[in-house]
Amino acid sequence: MALTYVFIALAAACVVWYIVTTLRIFVTLQNWGQPVSFLWLRFMAPKYAGDYRRITKMETGKTGPFFFHWIISINLALVFVILAIITGL
Repeated sequence: MALTYVFIALAAACVVWYIVTTLRIFVTLQNWGQPVSFLWLRFMAPKYAGDYRRITKMETGKTGPFFFHWIISINLALVFVILAIITGL
């Protein structure tokens, strides 16, 4: 049962990581003059991440680091939630 709480805590940390990364992508796009809306950030996050990836790839030839942080954080959160459910049974 204690392991379940560890996985829940790790999932929560990954969600915070995801939120911070999403905000960093939002601010970066805003600084580049891209039209972004904070009110719609929750629903438009995948589009904004795609825009960030496309723009950084055009400018530098490779994808920017925030994109990978964004993908990894939300996938790890999902994995930890699944592990918490499995260990909690």
